[in-house]
Amino acid sequence: MTYKLLAGVATLALGVAVTAGAAQAQSRDQIQIVGSSTVFPFSTAVAERFGQKNSQFKTPVVESTGSGGGLKLFCGGVGASTPDITNASRRIKQSEFETCTSNGVTPVEVKVGFDGIVLANAMSGPDLSLTREQIFQALAKQLPDADGNLQPNPNQNWSDIDPALPNEKIEVLGPPPTSGTRDAFVELVMEEACAEAVEAADVCSEIREDGAYVEAGENDNLIVQKLEANPQAVGIFGFSFLDQNSNVIKGAIVDGVEPSFDLIASGDYPVSRSLYFYIKKEHVGTIPGIAEYAQEFTSEEAFGADGYLTELGLIPLPEEARASNRDAVENMTPLSM
Repeated sequence: MTYKLLAGVATLALGVAVTAGAAQAQSRDQIQIVGSSTVFPFSTAVAERFGQKNSQFKTPVVESTGSGGGLKLFCGGVGASTPDITNASRRIKQSEFETCTSNGVTPVEVKVGFDGIVLANAMSGPDLSLTREQIFQALAKQLPDADGNLQPNPNQNWSDIDPALPNEKIEVLGPPPTSGTRDAFVELVMEEACAEAVEAADVCSEIREDGAYVEAGENDNLIVQKLEANPQAVGIFGFSFLDQNSNVIKGAIVDGVEPSFDLIASGDYPVSRSLYFYIKKEHVGTIPGIAEYAQEFTSEEAFGADGYLTELGLIPLPEEARASNRDAVENMTPLSM
């Protein structure tokens, strides 16, 4: 099953008419998961392990649609033509929750761990040590001039921002607006730095569109490949992709802190966020294996301090938080906002 987003409207390429209601979900016997590209490798690992351990269930299908795209599909309704679970690298928004509710969808929220958002480049590229203010200066669509008036971003090279930075063209490959990584990056970097530099807060989230920032889609592995091919380019993605490709790319220091497992877990690395998945409660007990898949994901063997997901770069939750989220799965506790 392939999910597509066309003209901002969630549509499902199914070849059958879309019908609502949990009863129709009985026509499908394989879990369908969409959402965040950051959570994708963790969810895929759990799906594969789940399929190997539970021969009575088919291995779930996991697709990377971005957090926003996944939530749009997930909240679109109930039935076989809609996904059962969506991954998210940010928390569901109030407006998305209301869409879910209005379409008869009851989300069960599960927080699975932490992740850092990194800026990385090829091993052969320059070493980068940046502040969030400098990153904002590189990527903001508009910046104030000497009189405080907003103008199109004039910075073309990193050295235009600070002579100590490389005299290289600003070329950043990053996620599209549907991505939770993009949302979190805007909140934790752009808006954080912008609050001190620009009074007009509504421009803080605007990323430049003149070619310095390139929307590279939801395939973070593809960004890594492009960085290898272009040592001057910088990529934005989740820490796990840096961790899994540390032989070919390196992470930039941000505000004096390097992106590492321990420094993200301790909260010292400034650009970090929580990761989630959401279960459609109406499909539990109708689509086979949803509860069992979620139990596998929240087992100590998977998302625990020494679980197999930490080998892929997942930063585990504290023990008490892991227990709380395991209880939410066991009881299928509806999310309230």
